[in-house]
Amino acid sequence: MKNFRKKTFRLLALLLILQAQAALAATVDTVDTYSQVMKKTIKAVVIKPAGYDGGKPLPVVYLLHGYGDNYAGWVTKVKAVQQQADQFNILIVCPDGGVSSWYWDSPVDPAYQYETYVSKELVSWIDEHYKTIRDRKGRAITGLSMGGHGALYLAIRHQEVFGAAGSMSGGVDIRPFPNNWDMAKRLGAYAKEPARWEAYTVINLLHLLTPNSLALLIDCGYEDFFYKVNLNLHEQLQYRNIPHDFTARPGAHNWNYWTNSVQYQLLFMHQYFSR
Repeated sequence: MKNFRKKTFRLLALLLILQAQAALAATVDTVDTYSQVMKKTIKAVVIKPAGYDGGKPLPVVYLLHGYGDNYAGWVTKVKAVQQQADQFNILIVCPDGGVSSWYWDSPVDPAYQYETYVSKELVSWIDEHYKTIRDRKGRAITGLSMGGHGALYLAIRHQEVFGAAGSMSGGVDIRPFPNNWDMAKRLGAYAKEPARWEAYTVINLLHLLTPNSLALLIDCGYEDFFYKVNLNLHEQLQYRNIPHDFTARPGAHNWNYWTNSVQYQLLFMHQYFSR
């Protein structure tokens, strides 16, 4: 009987601990937002940390997906992102960037106006519906691959909106890849529109930066096909005396790398918010 009571007590104690942990876990909202510029409803994921209901406005990290993925990619493939929202007490917003938007306002396709959507419409919607710090000091943006390009592209062009930006395995120079990932559908063929491709690639936007105007973190794996363009971006930032963090480590263009990388990205954003 005593052993039975002890086991029952232990089970009840374990159950209470698990319930307490569940109560403190981040929650995931899937929301419908509306883009006026594209005249359509677009889904997004919003991860709220356990402390969200405390009433204090929180900083927001916009976390962008890659080519061929969608708004649910991060939360379904990297469960630890929810834990990191709790750990750093931040809101994480995962927008849908379309299968191949590259987060541009396409000059040839009115159905792909994702620069306006993410940097203006979505930010405004999130600020209206959640308790956020409504200032660039409380906003950061990062992403993987197409989303890494998108995060830097949007942040550099909208420094009044975002105070920090990151990129994981980002396609930070599109020019070596004229036939890949539907970019020609968004910009027109490189052979016919070379000036447009020059203007829409991250590495050619560095003249818009001044030292410390953005907190920047760029990382890429040695085995990644985007490694050389990321290394070149790092060197160009150095040449212009633009402070930034650059990390290169073993890894390829895959979820094993991004699952590890996003932890450092979110830590970097947390440190920026804490300054």
